[in-house]
Amino acid sequence: MQVPVILLTLMLFSSNEFANCVTNERGRIVCSNGQDAGGFNSNTGTAWKSTKNQNGVTTTQTSRGGTAKTKNGSGVYHGANGKDCYKTANSHGCN
Repeated sequence: MQVPVILLTLMLFSSNEFANCVTNERGRIVCSNGQDAGGFNSNTGTAWKSTKNQNGVTTTQTSRGGTAKTKNGSGVYHGANGKDCYKTANSHGCN
């Protein structure tokens, strides 16, 4: 399982778009250029990629099929298994 994730991560970071990469204190590799970001969590084997559009909405995709859209601390998550979750300033939940 980890070999495909590692290959996906290598393809994700093969462009010069992600020039600033660091390994944080939890062992995650994180790269960012201000608009786009990506990373790999070696503990879980999950790679992720985030992009921010002109309206300030950040869309994050994971190698496990999940997608999240967030802005100003609120967001919606769509899981690969069909689960949808939301978080606002006053509420949160899943269906």
